[in-house]
Amino acid sequence: MYYAKPSCSPYPACCTSQGMKILLVKLSAIGDVVQSLPVLAALRTRYPEANISWVVGEAAFPLLVGHPLLDETILFPRQRLGQLASSLHSWPRLVLEARSFIRKLRSKRYDVVIDLQGLLKSGILTWFSRAGRKIGFSGTREGSAVFLTERLPAYDPDEHAVLRYLRLAAHLGAKTQQPLFPLGLDDRDRTRAGNMLKDLSVEPDRFLVMIPGAAWPTKQWTASGFAQVADLAQDKWGIRSVIVGSSGDSRLASAIVEMARSRPIDLTGKTDLKTLAAIYGFASAVVTTDTGPMHLAAATGVPVVALFGPTAPWRTGPYCKNKRIIRKGLPCSPCFRRSCDKRDCMTTIGVHEVLEAIEGIKKGP
Repeated sequence: MYYAKPSCSPYPACCTSQGMKILLVKLSAIGDVVQSLPVLAALRTRYPEANISWVVGEAAFPLLVGHPLLDETILFPRQRLGQLASSLHSWPRLVLEARSFIRKLRSKRYDVVIDLQGLLKSGILTWFSRAGRKIGFSGTREGSAVFLTERLPAYDPDEHAVLRYLRLAAHLGAKTQQPLFPLGLDDRDRTRAGNMLKDLSVEPDRFLVMIPGAAWPTKQWTASGFAQVADLAQDKWGIRSVIVGSSGDSRLASAIVEMARSRPIDLTGKTDLKTLAAIYGFASAVVTTDTGPMHLAAATGVPVVALFGPTAPWRTGPYCKNKRIIRKGLPCSPCFRRSCDKRDCMTTIGVHEVLEAIEGIKKGP
C-alpha cells in the first residue's frame, strides 16, 4: 500500500536529498515499532525531500498506515504467509504470494535500507530489496548481519532500544539528540477518542488508564492489585479507571472489573491503535505492565507508571520524561524468562507503591 506524504512536514528542513529512497525494516510488535519512530522523525528532518518507506507486520501496520512522515507503508503479510506454509497443499500459493511481495519490494529500487529488526526475517527482506546500501548492526541474532553492506559495531544490550535505533539514523547524518515520537494522529483520531469517552461519561484528565495485559505471563501484575488501585483512585482522587488492551486481555480485564467495587470501564479489544493513543492523551495517568501499549502511552507524553519484573527498564522502559518505574530489584531480576513458578518480582509490588507513584506524576487535581 502506498500513501503520499503531505507537502509540508512538522519537522524543520536542514538538508535535502531529492529522489533518495529509504526503506525502514521493522516488522515486529507495537512497542518495537513505537520505539523506532524517532528514527523516522530524524531521517525526515535530515532528508525532507527523500522518499521514505516502512515495511511492517500486521500488528503495528494500523499505527503506520497513512502516517504523514511516510511516503509508503508496506504490509509484510507474515501471518498470511505462515498460514499458507502450514499446509503442503498451499505451498504453490505461498510461492506465488511471496514472489509477488518480493517483486513489489524490488521494484522501488531503494537507495538505502535500514534493518532495525536485526533478525533473519528482516535480514532476508533487506537483502531482497537489492538496495545499494544495507545498514544495520553487526553481531545481531540469527546471522542477519550477513545481509548487510554497512555494519555498525555490535550494540551494548543494556543500551536503551530508542538510543540504539537512533545510532542507525546518525550513521546517515541525522541529528538524534532529542528523540521525537511522531504518532501521526489527526483530529479524527482525537475526536473519535473524545466521543468514546464522552459516551462513557468519562471526563478528560479525570480518569486513570490501566494496561494489565502482557505477552509474557511473567510480566503481569495481579488482577487484585489493579482492582485495588482502581478503588483507591476513586476514593482518593475521585477519578475513574479505564482498562485497555487487546481482545486477548478481556478475561483479565473482566476479573479486575469483578473484583473492583468502583467498576472500572473495560475497553479491551474496543479501540484501534490510533484511538487508543488519543485516549492516552486525555488521561490523568497510565498504570501499565511492560507491554507494547506502554510504549504507545509513553510516546503521547501522558504520565506513565510502569511495573517491571523479569525485564530491564533501562533497556526497554517507557522513553518519556514524566514516568515512574516500580521494580523490586530482586537478585533474580531481570531474568527475561517467560515462565516462572513464583513471579515474586511482580507479585510483591505493593498497591500503595503504585498509588504513591501515580500521585507524584498524575495530571489534574
